[in-house]
Amino acid sequence: METEAATTDNETTADVVVVGAGLAGLSATLHLLGAGRGVTVLERAPEPGGRVADRVFDGYRIDTGASVFTMPELLDEAFAAVGTRTDEWLTLVRLDPAYHARFADGSTFVVHTDPEAMEEEIRAVAGPADATGYRRLRRWLTELYTTQRDRFIGANFDSVLDLATPELARLIALGGFGRLGAKVARFVSDERLRRLFTFQSLYAGLDPMRALAAYGVIAYMDTVAGVHYPKGGMGQVARAMTAAARAAGATVRLGTSVESLERAADGTVRAVHTGTGERIRCEAVVLATELGTAYALLGRTPRRPVRLRYSPSAVVLYGHTERAGLELGHHTLFFGEAWHDTFSEIVREGRLMSDPSLLVTRPTATDPTLAPPGEDVITVLAPAPNLHTSRVDWPRITDAYRDELLHTLDKRGLHGIAESLVVEHVATPHTWASEGLGAGTPFSLAHTLTQTGPFRPANRVRGAANVVLAGCGTTPGVGIPPVLVSGRLAAERLTSPDSVRR
Repeated sequence: METEAATTDNETTADVVVVGAGLAGLSATLHLLGAGRGVTVLERAPEPGGRVADRVFDGYRIDTGASVFTMPELLDEAFAAVGTRTDEWLTLVRLDPAYHARFADGSTFVVHTDPEAMEEEIRAVAGPADATGYRRLRRWLTELYTTQRDRFIGANFDSVLDLATPELARLIALGGFGRLGAKVARFVSDERLRRLFTFQSLYAGLDPMRALAAYGVIAYMDTVAGVHYPKGGMGQVARAMTAAARAAGATVRLGTSVESLERAADGTVRAVHTGTGERIRCEAVVLATELGTAYALLGRTPRRPVRLRYSPSAVVLYGHTERAGLELGHHTLFFGEAWHDTFSEIVREGRLMSDPSLLVTRPTATDPTLAPPGEDVITVLAPAPNLHTSRVDWPRITDAYRDELLHTLDKRGLHGIAESLVVEHVATPHTWASEGLGAGTPFSLAHTLTQTGPFRPANRVRGAANVVLAGCGTTPGVGIPPVLVSGRLAAERLTSPDSVRR
């Protein structure tokens, strides 16, 4: 399987070069290996993972990217492509409950993925009518996912005509092109419940009241399929995929940047040039990078009738504290009272939240080995406007905003956290921009109608027939499950009968 072989001191050959060892690039690698292709992976960072990574701060292993892991069966598919299983490389723990939620009025909800447990919770907190409505909502979310799984989420698009399937008619019948907030409100009347089944659209860069109901599939992934956590930290996912790829014959080179692509007269890429001056001759390339980086390497940006629109960004505090009776599960949502104003502020007005809603993650609730005995790792995520919509002076206000967020949590029941949490690092939109992420957001392009399905930037670029894209900027979109799918779709582009091989 491994095809790289030295030809000169600064020239090698490879079958397929994958640029980027995030989950998209690693998924593409495993699926390509399973199809019999040789793969060389080049990653500029010293560790794999990209947006799903972790870092050790003074003995504390802290997740510095995505922290919510759903749909592990997609990871199973990637490992199965090379004849192995996820559990041979990685230990995933199912979180029960998936979330805790706290509201401004002091009330709480525990979000279970088990239907009986969740129905009982809703009956106790919101009443029997909403408990019955939850069952109907759960069935609708499941139908929504089943309808979209293969033809919308898991398929390559070459034309808008590819939408013309029986599944499209079914999606319309399910109300998928209505508004998510209004659709969920038909099932449950309690405002707190409505938030719990719509907030996930923020992951796709959308206001829950304005998002298409089709994006209820994200709520399905969280509240029906379930949330998991990898023992050892989120970075273990990429490390496990990297180890499996190497065992299957891939060459994975970390700390190796790609500076340019060498093009032939017909537009195909015939070689990749690294930052050390090496030339790698190849048959095909997968660019599993930020979309802007991929276009820069290709020397072109596809023309679109509407300018690309990016998701909101986030401010994230990464810290640790002595375990001092903080009542926190693995994931805890703190909802502000002015929930609906939040989206207007961060999405349309480009302002910080006046009444923050926050996600606090305590992974040591599941894996105590991430910190020294008796201590906890804590991260606090606050949605924020991206750099295209906001003129916030982040270098000036970061410290003050960090303190404001901690005092907000203190007032909402995490007493003493403002004094006890040792914040090792604060990521802001400027941080994400310095890492090369468009508009300073880790959530890439928003899933608006004009950036969804066949309207999202394609994973093929005209004029570069042996190059495909993977990652959250292309098909199918943002989040760990879509990114794993994007790697598979990229591999299919290069292994289908009409793929280009020279």
